[in-house]
Amino acid sequence: MTITTDPAVEAVFDKYPPAILPKLSKLRDLVREVAAEAKMITALEETLKWGEPSFLTKKGSTVRMDWKPKTPDQYAMYFKCTSKLVPTFKQLYGDLFTFEGNRAIVFQLDEEVPETALKQCISLALNYHRVKHLPLLGA
Repeated sequence: MTITTDPAVEAVFDKYPPAILPKLSKLRDLVREVAAEAKMITALEETLKWGEPSFLTKKGSTVRMDWKPKTPDQYAMYFKCTSKLVPTFKQLYGDLFTFEGNRAIVFQLDEEVPETALKQCISLALNYHRVKHLPLLGA
C-alpha cells in the first residue's frame, strides 16, 4: 500500500498543542494501520479538507480528525454526515463511544481510546463504497 501525504498535513500536526499532538498522532497511526492491513486498499491519501487532516481511499468515505480550541478537552474523528457510518457505529458501539450527531466520534483527552472498536469504524469508512449496501455495513 502506498501513502501519499500533502506537506500541509504535517504543518497542521506541527501546530497542535503538545497535549493534543500525541492523541491525534495516535488516531493517524490507527488510520494508516487499518489501511495497511486491508487487502482491498492499495493507496491512502493524507490531505486537508476544511483545514483538517483527512484520509481518502478509492472506494472509501473521507475520514477526518481535529482538535478545536473552543473545546480544548476533546478531539474527534469525523465522517461524512450523510453516510450510514455514524448511525451504524451507534448501533455497534453506542455504549462505548460518544458521538456528535451523525458526523463524529468524540474523545476526551483523559479517556482511553478503545482501539479495536475504533479500528473497525475506520475500516468501515475506508471501505464504505464496498459495504454501504450491506446490513450494518457488513460489520
